[in-house]
Amino acid sequence: MRGIIAPWPGAVTKGSRQMKNSARSLSLLSHILLRNHHDLPAANLVTNRDSNGTGPNLPSLGNFGTDDFGDLWNLANSHHVIMRAFPGLREMMMVEPGSDKLGWIDRALSKEQARIDHALSFLAPICQSLEEAGNVIVIKSLDHWPDLGNDLDLYTNAQGADVVRIMKEKFNAEVDERSWGDRLANKWNFIVPGLPELVEVHIARLGQTGEQKAITESLIKRSGTVGYGRHTFRVPAAEHRMVISTLQRMYRHFYVRLCDVVDNAKLMDSGAIDYMYLRTLAKSAGLWGGLATYMVIVSEYVETYRGYGINLPPVVTEAARFGNDLVYFKRNFLRIPIFPQSAKLYVSEWARLLMNGEFENTLRLSLLPGLATAAALEMKFTGSDKGIW
Repeated sequence: MRGIIAPWPGAVTKGSRQMKNSARSLSLLSHILLRNHHDLPAANLVTNRDSNGTGPNLPSLGNFGTDDFGDLWNLANSHHVIMRAFPGLREMMMVEPGSDKLGWIDRALSKEQARIDHALSFLAPICQSLEEAGNVIVIKSLDHWPDLGNDLDLYTNAQGADVVRIMKEKFNAEVDERSWGDRLANKWNFIVPGLPELVEVHIARLGQTGEQKAITESLIKRSGTVGYGRHTFRVPAAEHRMVISTLQRMYRHFYVRLCDVVDNAKLMDSGAIDYMYLRTLAKSAGLWGGLATYMVIVSEYVETYRGYGINLPPVVTEAARFGNDLVYFKRNFLRIPIFPQSAKLYVSEWARLLMNGEFENTLRLSLLPGLATAAALEMKFTGSDKGIW
């Protein structure tokens, strides 16, 4: 095991009470979500704390007050794991002395399921309508199933003008204010009446600055249809899911959510990934170092809580740049170090695009450091980077 990023209470020596509570909540959710699925149900965790002696102890629900459960819900919501974690939390509450929050759990699950059903009732006709102008694939949002992200993310090879026209004419949608980053990435956000979630449409490009264009052709060709609830959507193949998740986590946001760990661990454990094809795909885009690192981070986090990691092939582990020893918990997320680790991944992506002769895409990516600096300054002085990032 290369490192542990488990943020249980004993590991937090600095920071506020809220930081400690968030760390405790993250540990509890991680125990529930990442337990060995061959073990007994989640309720068994209460009497089998740290059974293998290698991971963090399970926080006691008896120590959670009313405010603490509110923090727990906020964390689960921001990590997109309510529908996967709260049933297990309910099992634990039924057997742990002093737990009287079953009604709270049931209401949270019911409310979240209603939100998801409502969002899908909009997403299905939106996808069908946009298919009049081109191929449409749901990216990221459905990776968390049975949970759902806060935005509804789509990729299409249609023309931007056609997408805007269809969204306005058929759904009375308004175009949300576009940031500099949105324009570079050729991304549009739509506000649809009656739908709390934004509809985010990536048009013909991926990546923070729209630098990733070559991988989009195979994204469409290898996609397939999958049923979600009462609806069917076209979604990326397993390899493209990994690449898109890596772009978002390792090259844009620089933090990992629990949903990312659970989603990708399930994908890797399933045997659905062709690692040789994945390497070819990621190397051609200059993303292989970041992707391999991301997979190792996920594997090591899983190992912390279930006692063993993911059986990754040497082609992955040997290409990883770092592991959990450099990842830290701050502001409710698992943070990826930016300097020098992520900066080196950026340079590798930039160099590969240049070597590929993708000069326009190289130029787009060259704008990222300036964009990130402007966003950081805007955040410092105004508290928001919305107009930039």
